[in-house]
Amino acid sequence: MKYYIIAGEASGDLHGANLMKALYKEDPNANIRFWGGDLMQNVGGTLVKHYRDLAFMGFVEVLFHLRTILNNIKICKKDIVDFQPDVLIFIDYPGFNLRIAKWAKPLGIKTHYYISPQIWAWKESRITEIKHDVDKMFVILPFEKDFYEKKHHFPVEFVGHPLIDAIHNHPAIDASVFRKENQLNEKPIIAILPGSRKQEITKMLSVMLSVVNDFPDYQFVIAGAPSQEFSFYKDFITQENIKFVSNKTYDLLSNATAALVTSGTATLETALFKVPEVVCYKGSWISYQIAKRIITLKYISLVNLIMDEEVVTELIQDDCNSKRIREELKKITEPNYRQNLLGKYELLEQKLGGIGASEKTAKLIVGDLK
Repeated sequence: MKYYIIAGEASGDLHGANLMKALYKEDPNANIRFWGGDLMQNVGGTLVKHYRDLAFMGFVEVLFHLRTILNNIKICKKDIVDFQPDVLIFIDYPGFNLRIAKWAKPLGIKTHYYISPQIWAWKESRITEIKHDVDKMFVILPFEKDFYEKKHHFPVEFVGHPLIDAIHNHPAIDASVFRKENQLNEKPIIAILPGSRKQEITKMLSVMLSVVNDFPDYQFVIAGAPSQEFSFYKDFITQENIKFVSNKTYDLLSNATAALVTSGTATLETALFKVPEVVCYKGSWISYQIAKRIITLKYISLVNLIMDEEVVTELIQDDCNSKRIREELKKITEPNYRQNLLGKYELLEQKLGGIGASEKTAKLIVGDLK
């Protein structure tokens, strides 16, 4: 059967890759065409467009790139028509994917959505589009099932969180080997995860690294995104105590003592690796002002949203400054604080439903097509 998958960001590339592996296992003759990244490309199939050409963050930034976005939608529609897939599989990325779903449904193409748009955070009105244009929805957060079924009377499948699979399947690396390969010294590691898009990396790295001199007994290691070249990060590496690894985030988290993490999927990944973290987010002033008025959630990190309490500290906008980062980083390196936090992380993992999300989703998709 023919599968067309659309993932528009680094996290979607990761989940898309694991889903593709499961689809090939379930349907060895699967013909997969996709929008995604290097991880999906390594699995197989045909890459149409890389997510590095698709990811724009913030309201103002999207407006500036509107012509590019509309052109990508046009390219995507034509490619789908030429490919004639048995099913379209959308992975998050709602601004783009819901437009494609609306166009595809009247053409009789099956529309499956894996990893729900976060309409519980903002744009809840999108539920109308989803109910009309999406045939099957597979959700990965425990509270999403109640949100869709009890509040909006739209049946969904809770398949568990694919990050648990990704982390469970990640091969362990010996700490000494990791340090040697990446020219790291013996000091404990503070991981810096500034995001995957140039805009957020530029905004976040300077403030995250502003506290380096306050922690001389640690080395700060930047997790380079697979979509960015080392030359982009080079100007931020201004001291001996700042190191860099590219496309090795999981190896880095496996060996980290603490982490500073830009809000997003990385906050959950860090928690599942049992690394104490401080969540940092700083957007453009206009984008932040707009978001503050339309997003009504108590928290911005997935860890806190799933647990429904402030398990990890969130430093947002004006609070994301050197003084506050210094204070919170000192806290999470203290033994008693760390022990309590790690206990909360164990409860978090239990809530996420165990391993097997990719396999469950692939079985449901193939079963529906058959």
